[in-house]
Amino acid sequence: MPSSTARRLFRRSAATAVIGAFTAGLSLVTPLVPAAPAAAASGTFQQVTGFGSNPGNLAMYEYAPANLPANAPLVVALHGCTQSASDYHTHSGWQKFADEWGFAVVYPQTSTANNSLSCFSWFDSTKDTRGNGEAASVEQMVDTAVTQYGSDRGRVFVTGLSAGGGMTADLLADYPDLFAGGAVDSGLAAQCATTQSAASACQYSNQNLTPRQWGDKVRNSRPGYAGPWPRVAIWQGTSDTTVAPVNGTELRDQWTDVWDVGQTASSTQSLAGGTTESIYDDSTGRPAVALFSVSGMAHGLAVNPGSGADQCGTTGTYYLNSLCSSYYTAKFWGLDGSGGGSGSGSLPAPSGVTVTGTTDTGASLSWNAVSGAASYDVYRDGTKAGSVTGTSYTDTGLSAGTSYRYTVAAVDSAGVVGSSSPPVTATTTGAAPPCYTDNNYNQVAAGRAHQSGGYTYADGSGQNMGLYNVAVTHTLEETSPGYFVIADTGC
Repeated sequence: MPSSTARRLFRRSAATAVIGAFTAGLSLVTPLVPAAPAAAASGTFQQVTGFGSNPGNLAMYEYAPANLPANAPLVVALHGCTQSASDYHTHSGWQKFADEWGFAVVYPQTSTANNSLSCFSWFDSTKDTRGNGEAASVEQMVDTAVTQYGSDRGRVFVTGLSAGGGMTADLLADYPDLFAGGAVDSGLAAQCATTQSAASACQYSNQNLTPRQWGDKVRNSRPGYAGPWPRVAIWQGTSDTTVAPVNGTELRDQWTDVWDVGQTASSTQSLAGGTTESIYDDSTGRPAVALFSVSGMAHGLAVNPGSGADQCGTTGTYYLNSLCSSYYTAKFWGLDGSGGGSGSGSLPAPSGVTVTGTTDTGASLSWNAVSGAASYDVYRDGTKAGSVTGTSYTDTGLSAGTSYRYTVAAVDSAGVVGSSSPPVTATTTGAAPPCYTDNNYNQVAAGRAHQSGGYTYADGSGQNMGLYNVAVTHTLEETSPGYFVIADTGC
């Protein structure tokens, strides 16, 4: 939800209100004066100056792990309103995967000189179109980083949150020849608004356009371009009141039309954090568009602090504890070396996947062998849990009284993953984590949540539960002593 400062700004003028809806309650950044070119040291987050003519008056920051090899991928990550490049680097989790999987990250930063709330101008056709303003500055940053690191121009990706997500969609439409893929987090469809006065309607309302009309906005951004198109991941919370959930649907309609694949998902699966992943394959069966719908999540970037392979980031204002979106986005792009998305190999899905036993902390599976398989990957709730050469697997370290969904995919001798099996559900024995359904006032009184500034936050996870009163009710699940998460959709 917007901060009290943002709400005061909202009342001052309609124009400022459009931008204020994206605020994240963080310190404003100040304009930076270009200086002589300076390269960032490996393993250090720092500014790079003198990266070009910079028509959009942006600042460039970057991070690269030590010993980054040549021809590594490059990711561009755009912050939300009132946020900064440093803030996004700290919270989003991209550094973890840059270190693990070997790629550099560029963080463009806007300022109050461009917009009173430091928003990227996704709604201004003089700034968000090919060759103009902020979009042109980002292109110059990419050129600078590619030269500096020897990055693979065929593996340049862009992602962004909120207003940064809106700009991400615009950049994908403006520069489909530059970006191999993108991820729009709590953002808007490309060129939904071309003036500031039209932005509010995009944020809050269904624009009632057909998929073809949405797709035309992309095609008209780069006239004559015939592909290949970027692969696009879309993240949207179902309880977002700043960027209405319909924006996720509109983004899905837009990019599936661009890919000419229709709006019926090729596959769906449930992930952690109440997230539903819907994949839309291209004509070769390779994932082209992914829609991640996060049940109950408000406006922000999905993170999941922790040391697990699929965990990342830190919570904060508009960094919401759900699951690590950066992990799933990076895998969708193939930055983990998997090739991206769901299995694209020729091996069929294993048949006869069965739960053969459970304990308080484990689940055992078996399946029928697949001819030509060198090994099998086992996925728990959409995340790879392990790999075996045989046709059985025991998963450990699970929570008691909890249900998990498993799929299995065969892997050939070249390491190419085939199709995934239909999911099976294993429920561990023992008592399930306790759950509590009550209004926000009583949740605070019971010591399961706390209030600050008129809003209620779950203890431990810090998830925003809405206004501190008796009119708002949530279910909280105590996943560990004193650590509560919102579990309105099931506990």
